[in-house]
Amino acid sequence: MVNRFILNETSYFGAGARENLADEVKSRGYRKVLFVTDKTLLECGVAGKVSDVLDKAGILYRTYSDIKANPTVKNVQDGVAVFKSSGADAIVAVGGGSVIDTAKGIGIIAANPEYSDVVSLEGVAPTKNRSVPIIALPTTSGTAAEVTINYVITDEENKKKMVCVDPHDIPVAAIVDSDLMMGMPKSLCAATGMDALTHAIEGYITLGAWEMSDMVELHAIKLIYESLFDSVNGDAKAREKMALAQYVAGMGFSNVGLGIVHSMAHPLGAFYDTPHGVANALLLPYVLEYNAESPAKPKFKAIAKAMGVKRTKKMTDDECVKAAIDAVRSLSKSIGIPQKLSEIGVKQEDLQALSVAAFNDVCTGGNPRPTFAEEILEIYKKAY
Repeated sequence: MVNRFILNETSYFGAGARENLADEVKSRGYRKVLFVTDKTLLECGVAGKVSDVLDKAGILYRTYSDIKANPTVKNVQDGVAVFKSSGADAIVAVGGGSVIDTAKGIGIIAANPEYSDVVSLEGVAPTKNRSVPIIALPTTSGTAAEVTINYVITDEENKKKMVCVDPHDIPVAAIVDSDLMMGMPKSLCAATGMDALTHAIEGYITLGAWEMSDMVELHAIKLIYESLFDSVNGDAKAREKMALAQYVAGMGFSNVGLGIVHSMAHPLGAFYDTPHGVANALLLPYVLEYNAESPAKPKFKAIAKAMGVKRTKKMTDDECVKAAIDAVRSLSKSIGIPQKLSEIGVKQEDLQALSVAAFNDVCTGGNPRPTFAEEILEIYKKAY
């Protein structure tokens, strides 16, 4: 069996790393960039910390910021139009997953205009050309969109979150600057951090996991366990550690896939505009209980150990499963994550439709336990 691993050409880490942006743009010969961000980041000044670097270096740019929290087909299409009219030859994306995912969609379509409907990019689209070059600067510590070959766009017309998988979309450079993450409110820090934990755990037990992905995912779980609580409470060192942890988790899952936590979270975003990190965090313990009955069961011992559980060597597999799930749930509760779907506005009468949508999600195929819509429905009911 041959395993593939795709990463950025260049990555920078650490507080103040954004200062390397100008050199990256100039050394690559880009003449003008499309500066993709969102209105909130512009208003609070976070985006300005990056545009200031461009200004000081005399780099031309045009800004596009019309992006929803769960970016839509229209957001991408509008962005493509702005890119074409701007005269830019590269994209600088400053934001969380919504912004970077939108930038990926813009970059792919600008280089492959036959996919201008956006919806034809769902799944593994056979695009011929690499995306317009993207330099991504994340402002949240969760999605790892800056290092993945995936992006998610909402098809509002069909109430569907489309997972697009394309090696051509990965940013050429990632600049992971924890200074840009210090302005996150507690709730966003908590949700995105649990999103990163979900990536790491699902990436560790997914069917596609192998030695290299296991190595990075386990380390990501350990880093998140050690730093998420303090990060949520504003500790600068912990936020820098979380910035690294979410990137490390992305290195793994981007290359090996995920599972039904994400399959079940995506319809919640499409139906209710639920923040992706909240959906993942809420569902994770329930899906882990379900996936304990799978070939991945022995891996729960390592998950428990990475989550700070002591004496795992003396535990049975069943004891390790319980300990790992308890540790995940305890961390989630400690940072204020809702524990039931009823708490976040999910309607009981929608559970059947949500189950069908989740079953048809591209992430379902990576789940370590073969899954059917009826079983997904039971998990939703348990989480309700």
